[in-house]
Amino acid sequence: MAEAERIIGTPDNPEAEGTDEGGSTAADAAVNAGTGKRRILVLIGVSVVAYLLDLISKMIVVAKLEHQPPIDIIGDWLQFRALRNPGAAFGFGEAFTVIFTIIAAGVIVVIVRLARKLYSLPWAIALGLLLGGALGNLTDRLFRAPGVFEGAVVDFIAPKHFAVFNLADSAIVCGGILIVILSFKGLDPDGTVHKD
Repeated sequence: MAEAERIIGTPDNPEAEGTDEGGSTAADAAVNAGTGKRRILVLIGVSVVAYLLDLISKMIVVAKLEHQPPIDIIGDWLQFRALRNPGAAFGFGEAFTVIFTIIAAGVIVVIVRLARKLYSLPWAIALGLLLGGALGNLTDRLFRAPGVFEGAVVDFIAPKHFAVFNLADSAIVCGGILIVILSFKGLDPDGTVHKD
């Protein structure tokens, strides 16, 4: 028994082989690394699903709905109506298309950097939604008319008395709301909980 403790280390003996000063073993580090990798896979999975749903829906809208009358989904309370939006989410800031493109690219870089310290499943989901939504609208800005960095985003979900938006906008808003909730609860991306 003593031999086994010497080999694997114990919290009471941080200098034993396989432990660090905090009493963590190599096995603990391996578990944390595995958890981090799983969270990154969740982030990637959520972002890919959000991105593909947005991309496919926009392809259908461009092919079937552009230059057509709106389709009533719930009377006139909810319609599908194809619009090209050069501005930000929900039609704001049409004169700043290039700036919004740069901001979207910056958000993607920040999320990718933050993913290295990600050990929280809710944060992985939130960041995955943000990443998928940002990539969806960035794809439009890079590849749609009138040109690179100035492309208009395809919007089509049109509730009554509200701006027209798309699935990427929805993913960004849902991810942002989840981040606000997690922040209020004191949960950090690395899985630690703090009380302010």
